[in-house]
Amino acid sequence: MEFYLYKSNSLRGEITIPPDKSMSHRAVMFNSLAAGKAKISNFLMGEDCLSTISVLKKLGSKIDIDSAQNVITYGQGMNSLKEPKEILNVGNSGTTIRLMSGVLAGRRFRSVLDGDESIRRRPMGRVVKPLKMMGANINAKNNNENAPIEFRGGELKNIDYDMPVASAQLKSALILAGLRSKDGITINQPALSRDHTERLLGFMGATI
Repeated sequence: MEFYLYKSNSLRGEITIPPDKSMSHRAVMFNSLAAGKAKISNFLMGEDCLSTISVLKKLGSKIDIDSAQNVITYGQGMNSLKEPKEILNVGNSGTTIRLMSGVLAGRRFRSVLDGDESIRRRPMGRVVKPLKMMGANINAKNNNENAPIEFRGGELKNIDYDMPVASAQLKSALILAGLRSKDGITINQPALSRDHTERLLGFMGATI
C-alpha cells in the first residue's frame, strides 16, 4: 500500500477533542465554588464525574445539565456550601473523595464522605494527615486510613508541607483547603505532577 502526501499551504477547520475526566471533575467543582454562572461544555458524562455532581448538589450547589449536555453551574462563592442531610456517596470515584476532602476540610458543619467497597479499601491517610495538620477536624476508619471519612469543622492554618509522593490528587486536595486557609499553604513536591488544578484555578483568578 502506498500513501502520497501533498503539501498544504494551511490547515483550517474545527475539531472536538474527547472529554477529559480530570478536567471535568475540576471544572464542575471549581465553578460550583466560584461566584457566578458558568457553562462547561464537552463534559465527560461518566459515573465518576456524575458522582462529583451528586456530592456537590447534596452540599447545596445548583447544577443543571442542558439539552446539549452542557453542565451549568450557579456558584455562590467558597463559603456557600451547606451541611448535607445524608452521607456523601462518591461511588467508585477516587478523584471525588480526595478532592472533596480538601473542599470539606475546616467547614463549619458535619459531613461524611463514603463510597463503594473499592473506595473503602483505598488509602486516604496521605490526604487526611496534612489536612489534620492544617487544623481540620477529621476522623476516618482504620487509624484515619480509609473511608468513611467524617469532617467536623476546624480552623485551617498555613503549613509548609513536603509531599511524600508526587500526586496530583493530593496536591489538589491541599490547594483546595489552602484557598480557605487564612494564609494559604505551601506545598513542596518531590517531582512534577499533573497541573490541571493550578492551571484552571489560575485561569479563574486564584493566586497560586
